[in-house]
Amino acid sequence: MSQLDIGSGQIVANATENERANFIKRTYVHLAGAIGVFAILETILIQSGVANSFMAMLSGSKWSWLIVLGVFMLVSTVANNWAHSNISREKQYMGLGLFIVAEAIIFMPLIYMALMRDSSGTLLQNAAVVTGALVAGLTFTAFSTKINFSFMGRFLMIGGFIAMGLILASILFGFNLGLWFSGAMILFAAASVLYSTSNIIHEYHTEQHVAASLSLFSSVGLLFWYILQFMMSMGDD
Repeated sequence: MSQLDIGSGQIVANATENERANFIKRTYVHLAGAIGVFAILETILIQSGVANSFMAMLSGSKWSWLIVLGVFMLVSTVANNWAHSNISREKQYMGLGLFIVAEAIIFMPLIYMALMRDSSGTLLQNAAVVTGALVAGLTFTAFSTKINFSFMGRFLMIGGFIAMGLILASILFGFNLGLWFSGAMILFAAASVLYSTSNIIHEYHTEQHVAASLSLFSSVGLLFWYILQFMMSMGDD
């Protein structure tokens, strides 16, 4: 087990140019790897029939989705804590891996419904392209302006609690949050991507590339989720 001492590591903002470049490169390589593994897992879950069985389970009771969301939040917390571990690199990768699996499971119903609506996969591809373009633009903004957007953290936390409350209410009382909610959540997710990208430059230590990639992966996933939902809602309207 490789021992780490991240707590005394060098903040990326104070590191040398070469150290910063290596940290950023490792972070985005890990992000690309996480997205690739996620796509493979999602394909396996869909093609194996697991997604179909999962959808049948969720349709049985409104409490099923609440339980799934609760488990996802718990697992995400554990995964994030592991990824920020200052004990071992192995535990960091366990956290990232656990989060990728959790994301693949929570995304399964949405991707399944998107494929039922458009079996060609064009809808998913369009959502992925729009997500990629927005992430690229937000990344360019964070790196070119070099502004520390860490102040957004408290606003994102409050917005997250409000969004979760609305989602829980919609599940419990059976109403559709609709197109406007998806649009608002796209803005929220975009702010989250900007916040996570800014933290890569200003907040992380040079040995925390695994945790940084998990944070980015989570934000990008949230953005993709609501862009896909928005496109699906546009189709309904």
